[in-house]
Amino acid sequence: MSPADSNPPQPATGDHPGPSDISPTRRSFADEAGPVEDPEEGVRRHMRDISEVAAVEVITTSAVHLMSAAAVKCGLAAGEDAEELKDLDEARKLITALAGFVTAAAPEIGSQHAGPLRDGLRSLQLAFREASIIPDAPGQGPGEKYTGPVN
Repeated sequence: MSPADSNPPQPATGDHPGPSDISPTRRSFADEAGPVEDPEEGVRRHMRDISEVAAVEVITTSAVHLMSAAAVKCGLAAGEDAEELKDLDEARKLITALAGFVTAAAPEIGSQHAGPLRDGLRSLQLAFREASIIPDAPGQGPGEKYTGPVN
């Protein structure tokens, strides 16, 4: 590196550089985003991305989303507002949907993936039972028509 390269040119006035004296080194987020993409091309690119994801990954990710939402609705959210976020009517719907989803998907994804999903589902069913003021009869809890009674 030559001395000329290591010392950038100083403004001619000797004062602080003005806007016209600064080289264009700052960029906006718009500059980083690149050119505006055709919406149809964006959809095609997104479809290509989805096509590269294995079905088992899509299924397990969807199940985890349902589990997370159900956990929050059962009052299991982290934080001081967990009780405020509790909504057992909504939790019942999410757990039942999760139970049907996991039950239907299990033969397709194999026990290696279905086992942890079933464990998570069972934990949610038990958490729901604990959070309920009036417990459901055995076999009548959320998702139990798909999983059988949970104790």
